[in-house]
Amino acid sequence: MNLKKIMADLEAKHPGESEYLQAVQEVLESIEDVYNKHPEFEKAKIVERLVEPDRIFTFRVTWVNDKGEVCTNLGYRVQFNAALGAYKGGLRFHKAVNVSMLKFLGFEQIFKNSLTNLPLGGGKGGSDFDPVGKSDEEIMRFCQAFMYELWRNIGPDQDSPAGDVGVGGREIGYLYGAYKKLAREHSTGALTGKSYGWGGSLIRPEATGFGAIYYVERMVKEQKDTMKGKKIALSGFGNVAWGAAIKATELGAKVVAISGPDGVCEIKNGITKDMIDYMLEMRASNRNKVEDMATKFPKLAKFTAGKKAWSVKCDIACPCAFQNEMDEKDAKELIKNGVKYVAEVSNMGCQPKAIAAIQKAKIPFAPGKAVNAGGVATSGLEICQNAGHINWTAEEVDVKLHKIMNDIYDMCVEYGKQKDGSINYVKGANIAGFMRVAKAMLAQGII
Repeated sequence: MNLKKIMADLEAKHPGESEYLQAVQEVLESIEDVYNKHPEFEKAKIVERLVEPDRIFTFRVTWVNDKGEVCTNLGYRVQFNAALGAYKGGLRFHKAVNVSMLKFLGFEQIFKNSLTNLPLGGGKGGSDFDPVGKSDEEIMRFCQAFMYELWRNIGPDQDSPAGDVGVGGREIGYLYGAYKKLAREHSTGALTGKSYGWGGSLIRPEATGFGAIYYVERMVKEQKDTMKGKKIALSGFGNVAWGAAIKATELGAKVVAISGPDGVCEIKNGITKDMIDYMLEMRASNRNKVEDMATKFPKLAKFTAGKKAWSVKCDIACPCAFQNEMDEKDAKELIKNGVKYVAEVSNMGCQPKAIAAIQKAKIPFAPGKAVNAGGVATSGLEICQNAGHINWTAEEVDVKLHKIMNDIYDMCVEYGKQKDGSINYVKGANIAGFMRVAKAMLAQGII
C-alpha cells in the first residue's frame, strides 16, 4: 500500500472533505504494516475499494413549519460497505451535516460494526435540519418528509438506520411511523432505536453509554486500578452521556462534569440520580443548554459559560458529544490536571494533535469506533429480536452487550499490544476491524 499516493488521490478527488480524509488517514496509518504483509489484499485493491462508499443518496426534504412557511433541507444516506452484512448506521440531524461528515461517520461505522462480530455493514445518513428550538409538530413533519425520500432504500436486510446526534426515540418514532405507512408493512427491523413495546429493545437508549463504561472499566483494570471513586468528565448531555452517567455511577465512579455548547456544569460531589433523570428532559427540550442543570439543581451544579468539560479536574475524560470536540489545548489541560484515562465515546471525538499529546504522555487512549460500539451492537441485537418476534429482558440484553464489549476490548489488546507491553488501542481497533472486512471482501470477489 502506497499511503501517500492513496491519500493524494483521495484529496484530489474529494477536495475539502476534511473529516472524511482525516478518518481515512487515521485508519490507513494504523493498518499499513499489516496490510503490506498480505499481497492478496494489494492485488484485490482492498483499500482503494474500501475508502469509497458503495453509493450516496442525496435528496431534497421540503416541509412546513408552524408558521406555515415552506422550508427546504438536504437529506443524505451513505451506504458505505456491505461486505459483512446489511448497511447499519445512524441518522444525524444537525445544521453542520454535509457529505464529508457523513462519509467520515460511515467509514468509521464499517470498522465499528466489524468489531461487534455481528453481520452488519457500514452506513450513515442525516440532514442539515436543525432540531434546536423546533416544536414536536415541526420535527414530526420534517421526519415524515425525510422518510418519503428514503424509505425505498432501507429495510432489515438492506439498510437499517438508527439514531445519532439530533435523532432520539421521538424522531425514530416519527420516522418509523412514516416508513410503515409508505412500505405497508410492519417491518420493525427497518429502523432501530425504537421504543419498547413496538419493536424496541430494552436498554437500547442506554447502550452506547453502558458499552463505553464497560470498555473504560477494562482499561482501568488493565492498569490494576478500579473504577470506584474515579472522577469522570463527560461532554454532552444526550442519550450517550446519560447512559454513561448511569453506568459509571453504578460502578462507583463520580461524574463531576457535563458540558454543552453553552458551557460546563461542574458537579463536585458527583451526579445524582435525579440529575441523571433530568438529562433526558434537557435533551427533549431542544434548548441545547447545559446551564439548565445548574438552574434546576443550583446547590449541586455550578455552571461556567464558554468552558468545556475538560476544564474540570478528572481521572477519566469521555468526549460524548461531537467529532473533533477535544483539541490539543484541551488534551494538555487534562494532562496537566492529572487525567489517567481518555476514551472517545463520540465518533472521532479527539483531534489528531490531541490524541498525539495524550499518547505521548503515556495515558491510555481508546478510539470511538471501539468505545462506542455498544450502541450499534445493541441495535444489532434489536434486529435479532425483531426477526424472531421476541423481546429479551433487560438483563439478557445487558449480558450480551457486556460480552460484546469485552470481546472488542480483547481484540484491541490482541492487535494493539506493543513491544514494551503498552497497548495502542487505536491501532488495535483499526486492525481488528479491518481484517474481518478485508477477508470478507476478498472472499466475495471483485464487486
